[in-house]
Amino acid sequence: MITDVLINGRVSDGRIPVTDSSVLRGDGCFEVLGCYDGRPFALDEHLDRLENSAARLGIDLPDRADLSRWVTDTATAAGDGAVRVVVTRGSSVPGVEHASCVIVFGHPRDRGPDVATLLPTKAPWHAAGAEWELAGAKVTSYAPNMAASRRAHAAGYDDALLLTLDETVLEGPTFSVAWVVDGVLETPTLDLGILDSITRRLVVEAAPGIGVEVEEGSWPLSRLDQASEVMVWSTIREVQAVGAVGATRFTPGPVTQDLAGLFAKLVAESG
Repeated sequence: MITDVLINGRVSDGRIPVTDSSVLRGDGCFEVLGCYDGRPFALDEHLDRLENSAARLGIDLPDRADLSRWVTDTATAAGDGAVRVVVTRGSSVPGVEHASCVIVFGHPRDRGPDVATLLPTKAPWHAAGAEWELAGAKVTSYAPNMAASRRAHAAGYDDALLLTLDETVLEGPTFSVAWVVDGVLETPTLDLGILDSITRRLVVEAAPGIGVEVEEGSWPLSRLDQASEVMVWSTIREVQAVGAVGATRFTPGPVTQDLAGLFAKLVAESG
């Protein structure tokens, strides 16, 4: 069930003008936070990233205290679920008043199957490490990613695994990816232009504390032929095992299980 929708802090019917740039151009940014027992998880980290995204887009945000309160109040109403924050630029039509808005609402969190299957998919739209104006921003222009997900669904997979044109592993349409080779947890480096996922960041930072060595780098898809486990990370999926990447099968293993437990501990300790 969706909570009340807040627009600039006020309860709204959720409607925005058809002239808004987020409708006409996909010109905006967003965040999705997990909420547990009515508490938003990693609030500061998500608001930091939202501020970076808005700055790269040249969109002014309300005061941080207001954003924090809107998210916290929504998380309280949502209970266990997710809080979505969408920032729009306002009108992009000449003659219509330009006014940005912040939309906040809560909704259920559906992490999908316990074990996911992924279709390797080349992503020619991905910057793959090239510096550009929106590098690192979490923008609303997700149509190519969603098309990749739909292609994977049509082929019988749960989602896509995005690759460069030369088949370097990047990320999923809405998640980060990692795998285990000879006991070492490997995950694509942020230098490839993948999103600085909050879940990824927290797991990578905490994993050595439970004896899991982490290496960030750049690897071809063929590297997964040597992997004993594959997993994905995101706010919605948390730490999720992967059972297949294309035709290659995997069995959920102890590192995935340990990291899932680690993430649950981070959530519990955040309260």
